[in-house]
Amino acid sequence: MRRAWTGPVLLLIAGAGAAAGPFARGSTGVVLLLVFVLLAVLISPLVFPRSVGAVEARRRSAVDGRPVVFWRPGCTYCMRLRIRLGRKARRLYWVDIWRDEAGAELVREVNDGNETVPTLLLAGRAHTNPDPAWVREQVASSR
Repeated sequence: MRRAWTGPVLLLIAGAGAAAGPFARGSTGVVLLLVFVLLAVLISPLVFPRSVGAVEARRRSAVDGRPVVFWRPGCTYCMRLRIRLGRKARRLYWVDIWRDEAGAELVREVNDGNETVPTLLLAGRAHTNPDPAWVREQVASSR
């Protein structure tokens, strides 16, 4: 859990340090601080739907046919997928591989020992770093 928040916390500390200079000179560094806060939020787990365990996600997916996405905080490709999916992201099951060892094992198994994310599991088949437009089509068809 700590590892997921290391990047955002470091950005907040850097933002506070960068904004301290303008504050010390009498001008406001609010805009600079807000930019760092926004970046910290974007790379934090907060922008992703609530994670479930890999076992539970696979069980739910078998029942309703929705895809499972294995991801990790700070991954720019995961963030790109999440942003491009928009509201449809809530229709997928998200598994944070840093919080779920079973999810990390599955990702390593299908990616030759590497923890390459995002990895999408759809109908028992893994797709590594899929095109967001293709994922949107799959979500639309798996109602």
